[in-house]
Amino acid sequence: MADPSSYRPKPGQIPDSPGVYKFRDEHRRVIYVGKAKNLRQRLANYFQDLTGLHPRTRTMVTTAASVEWTVVSTEVEALQLEYSWIKEFDPRFNVKYRDDKSYPYLAVTLNEEFPRVQVMRGAKKKGVRYFGPYGHAWAIRETVDLMLRVFPVRTCSAGVFKNAARTGRPCLLGYIGKCSAPCVGRVTPEEHRELADDFCDFMAGRTGTYIRRLEKDMMAAAEDMEYERAARLRDDVGALKRAMEKSAVVLADATDADLIAVAEDELEAAVQIFHVRGGRVRGQRGWVTDKVENVDTSGLVEHALQQLYGEESGDAVPKEVLVPALPEDPDAVSQWLADRRGSHVSLRIPQRGDKKDLMVTVQRNAQQALGLHKTKRASDLTTRSRALEEIAEALGLDTAPLRIECFDISHLQGEDVVASMVVFEDGLARKGEYRRFQIKGFEGQDDVRSMHEVISRRFRRYLQEKERTGEWEETPAATGPVPAPDTADGSAPAADESREDDGRPKRFAYPPQLLVVDGGQPQVAAAKRALDELGIDDIAVCGLAKRLEEVWLPDDDDPVVLPRSSEGLYLLQRIRDEAHRFAITYQRARRAKRIRTSPLDAVSGLGETRKQALIKHFGSVKKLRQATIDEICEVPGIGRRTAESVAVALAAAAPAAPAVNTATGEIMEENDGGTTT
Repeated sequence: MADPSSYRPKPGQIPDSPGVYKFRDEHRRVIYVGKAKNLRQRLANYFQDLTGLHPRTRTMVTTAASVEWTVVSTEVEALQLEYSWIKEFDPRFNVKYRDDKSYPYLAVTLNEEFPRVQVMRGAKKKGVRYFGPYGHAWAIRETVDLMLRVFPVRTCSAGVFKNAARTGRPCLLGYIGKCSAPCVGRVTPEEHRELADDFCDFMAGRTGTYIRRLEKDMMAAAEDMEYERAARLRDDVGALKRAMEKSAVVLADATDADLIAVAEDELEAAVQIFHVRGGRVRGQRGWVTDKVENVDTSGLVEHALQQLYGEESGDAVPKEVLVPALPEDPDAVSQWLADRRGSHVSLRIPQRGDKKDLMVTVQRNAQQALGLHKTKRASDLTTRSRALEEIAEALGLDTAPLRIECFDISHLQGEDVVASMVVFEDGLARKGEYRRFQIKGFEGQDDVRSMHEVISRRFRRYLQEKERTGEWEETPAATGPVPAPDTADGSAPAADESREDDGRPKRFAYPPQLLVVDGGQPQVAAAKRALDELGIDDIAVCGLAKRLEEVWLPDDDDPVVLPRSSEGLYLLQRIRDEAHRFAITYQRARRAKRIRTSPLDAVSGLGETRKQALIKHFGSVKKLRQATIDEICEVPGIGRRTAESVAVALAAAAPAAPAVNTATGEIMEENDGGTTT
């Protein structure tokens, strides 16, 4: 590991102009490329105290052995040079979106004498017009099949074309009217190219002209009593309309725009792009990337724009690019896009209307893509095995932790404090063994104390099960007497005191090999102290701090920093996030239940319909409490016995004294939904 101070340039050597810089390792390989408006200010950020750097940045500067830079005239030139160097050197610490060359495009080879319509993948070629990308090649073929009725452009390969020209016989498509057969001279090269140009115009969104022209010709043919021709034109119009229906209308007819959305977590990001041409979604694609550098959403957007338009020019760059966050220097990026298009390009965040609504759809697709990527990654057996091995190596465990339990605390400003326990076995979630806890030992907000209580309660249950099954003879001295089990602790209802009907031991009976807590040193120390008090010393403990994704071990002053690309870190993060999700879901449910609580809940046999009828009739719980039994009986559906029960329940729940707003001194009056001033 290199010391950044060993290769730090002197401040006076670094210019304060725009430029692009490269960090190289000891083997002279470029490991990071960046750009800056002011090179001196930007590079100074890399050579501060290492403890103040983001872990990813810290890893990069300690891997590097030298830094060099190139001065440019403008920020636009810096953007272009940065993109060129990233493509050339493929630096390991730069965000690189995985290539999308597997996406199929509808291509028209305008660089040939007789242009051909075909499905193409891979790098784009000069002189070829592309439409898409499409999700599936069959979608392209369906669209082309419909359009060949109206635009009978050549679709055959060079070999088939030459063979037909040699024999003087066209292929089957020529006989059925889906090819103009330029191979046998039925049309001239100029006429065939005009067909190809019309095909491209229609695919580019200029659809109304052709539809109206065909409909006009159809009406004229019908007036001239050329019914067969009119029927054929009618079918052509229908074919074009069906081809148009395959791409939904989402924006105004003249709208040409690309919408880019980003979904991200601490380690990975997914980008989705919708291509809208002529108001219709003409294509969609997406990338997933590892977050190798310390980059926010605006940085991810800028990298996506470079990847998307770095090799494009002309109409391939749309008039409008809609993004979730603007790059750091939006003016420079807009100018770069305009240079590639040859005219102005609007780069902005949609604020309202149809474009904002469509951006929500694109964002949803990005979230689903990221979730699907994580699901596929988690379901791979080899990947899971490697993740468990990496965790064991990083934490110094003798064997891979096949069972991992993770605990998280959730509350809202100290109220409704709950905890969750999630279980992963062999890298997969065991949702049937999840548990939820209410914090009962104290009131208020204290995550460390809450963690100690939950760990103690969970492993007391474990010790009880060991004693019940006869796995050990004596209670360890450190545990003292084993307390009676909690019966109302908020844990999942399956944790009863008897064994399961099929003879299986209770679920709290299985200990984990690794206990993970959501938090840093204080939470880890609390969990370890709880285990020590119970005399348990064969369970490893660690904590995962969310801010920097650092792994903390008991009694260690420094965290374990797993590599960013580590499958072990990814698995720990997924387990921690699942524990957080499970805890916050329970906490919200308890809060909602508490808010909905009413004194009428204590009345046996009084359902929601009659509760609402009472509140609607009297206007509030306070007025209902003041009503007589005879007045309560006037409510439809309320008999005298029920009215008496309501009166007794409300009298028992009556407040001893009016509530007072301590901030204003006002008396708080009760109503049907709570209190008001």
